[in-house]
Amino acid sequence: MSSSPAGPIRVGIIANPASGRDIRRLTSRASVFPNAEKASMIVRAIAGLEAAGVHEVLLMPDKGSISGLVYRTLGMSGPSTEGRGVRFLDMTISESIEDTLNATATMRAAGVTAIIVLGGDGTHRAVAQRCGPVPLLALSTGTNNAFPEMREATVAGLAAGFVASGAVPATAGLRRNKVLRIHCDGRDDIALVDACFTGHEYVGSRAVWDSACVEDLFVTFAAADSIGLSAIAGQLEPVSRQTPHGLHVRCAPAADTPRRVHAAIAPGLVAEVGVHEYGRLAPHEPVCISGRRGTIALDGEREIEFDTGSRVEVRLDLQGPLTIDVAATLNHAAQHRLLRGYVGGAA
Repeated sequence: MSSSPAGPIRVGIIANPASGRDIRRLTSRASVFPNAEKASMIVRAIAGLEAAGVHEVLLMPDKGSISGLVYRTLGMSGPSTEGRGVRFLDMTISESIEDTLNATATMRAAGVTAIIVLGGDGTHRAVAQRCGPVPLLALSTGTNNAFPEMREATVAGLAAGFVASGAVPATAGLRRNKVLRIHCDGRDDIALVDACFTGHEYVGSRAVWDSACVEDLFVTFAAADSIGLSAIAGQLEPVSRQTPHGLHVRCAPAADTPRRVHAAIAPGLVAEVGVHEYGRLAPHEPVCISGRRGTIALDGEREIEFDTGSRVEVRLDLQGPLTIDVAATLNHAAQHRLLRGYVGGAA
């Protein structure tokens, strides 16, 4: 038996207006994911949530590129639509990652039992930092999209609603994800897919698109058909999301080693990468890197600068964020007739 939350069933929706718009649009052949489509996805997800019995939907606001379209589509006259239980959070907008972090924390404090996220790997990483035990439904609208999935938002809303209400139990609808935990000079951070050590000394434009600068690559999972830095590992030894280990790849300039792979490290960009060695990354066994200078990219974006005096530790944790498995959730719903009805009460 599943248990329903006490009081109104609330679900949050976070859509990053900047996802799918980074420098890789210039350095490769990636397409732009328009905010008009993100707004449309939000409206479709709300339809699914309502059909699954969700009472309230909390939305992250922005400065109009997405929220303005949602306002008009839903016929909202103010910050909320009373009849439908849809409202935007009352929060200061900075147009930075702080918006995502603050919205996630606010939604969790408001008692949401699921959060739908529209973005790429970086957006989902930010939400995972603050969501705690609240499960995520990961929808792809970014550049690097190894972690989220391409899903129709209406179906995603149905799945999120069934899990949020308790109609589908956690044992049937949720999946536990691995995470990389990085410690450097007193700073702790995470990566959902990959942590890449580069020779670049400054964060700069953040996105990593030059394979020649990759030195060490750690991945939680790596599919042979993925795109992004984890594709390098995926061509060496594919690792599934459920496998209880990751992979550590030590790269080298392609001219300096006979072992090389070709990997799709960005849309429209297949690079030749030299591989010095690689091996499995066991959980809870830290790997230390010191005596070097450079930056660490987390899920494709450079975030941390370190120098020769830094001691960096990378550890694989099997107890990362929970995500909603759409197919498993809706299969359970079908098996238990959650969407069936009969005219006139006929059995």
